[in-house]
Amino acid sequence: MNRNRLLVAGVVAVILGLVASNFVYQRLSRVQVPQTVSMGKIVVAGLALPLGTRLEPHHLRTIPWPSGDPVPGMFKQMEEATGRALVTSVVENEAILETKLAPKEAGSGLPATIPEGMRAVSVAVNDVVAVAGFVLPGTMVDVLVTGSVEGRGGGNSITRTILENVRVLAAGQKVEQDKDGKPQTVPVITLLVSPQDATRLIMASMEGRIQLALRNTIDSVKASPPPVQRASLFGDAPRPARKAGPQPKPDPSFVVEVIRGSKRETSSFHP
Repeated sequence: MNRNRLLVAGVVAVILGLVASNFVYQRLSRVQVPQTVSMGKIVVAGLALPLGTRLEPHHLRTIPWPSGDPVPGMFKQMEEATGRALVTSVVENEAILETKLAPKEAGSGLPATIPEGMRAVSVAVNDVVAVAGFVLPGTMVDVLVTGSVEGRGGGNSITRTILENVRVLAAGQKVEQDKDGKPQTVPVITLLVSPQDATRLIMASMEGRIQLALRNTIDSVKASPPPVQRASLFGDAPRPARKAGPQPKPDPSFVVEVIRGSKRETSSFHP
């Protein structure tokens, strides 16, 4: 009896083993073995490079990159990027992309960073106008001008915002901020403006006093504040009260009484 039970148990165990092994085999047969990833190359910066740098072979290097996962605007050969200037600063091992380079004919330095259709205009500043030296390359500013409505001088002074959200290209001859964010005292600030705004900026700097207002670089909303007149701040100067003089004497007059029947009338006559 015991032998029969053992025999049945052995048969059941064998069957379960066959079922389990078949299940595992089916699962494993469905697993796809990953194929080898095809690798290519991408051009990156070999070192940190400032804005305006004209790329040379020693500035660049290539690193492996999956061929099936290209980056828009990437370069595969260093020769494709050589001779072109950076329109933005890059760090070491950062990918060199088409959007980060100026056209080959644009040259290098500050001119290469000026987009087509825009202009770079420099204005004289001091510590106050340049917000204590914190107006640095890459920051955004508003431009305010104060002047007289009717020529120079007079009491009809007015202050208005003529430009908003303008990018600072350079502070003095520096096109990069201090890495520690320290302020820079410079006599000239260069702004990136449209041709129309360039004429307004030049007129404001020649005929009035300009002031730069520093703004957050992510705040691009134009406020369009109304102009402020001097009279609205200080009001008109009070006029001195006039002293009361002698009252003029009334002109002499004559009264004539006229009687017509039962009616009596009086009339006044001035000489």
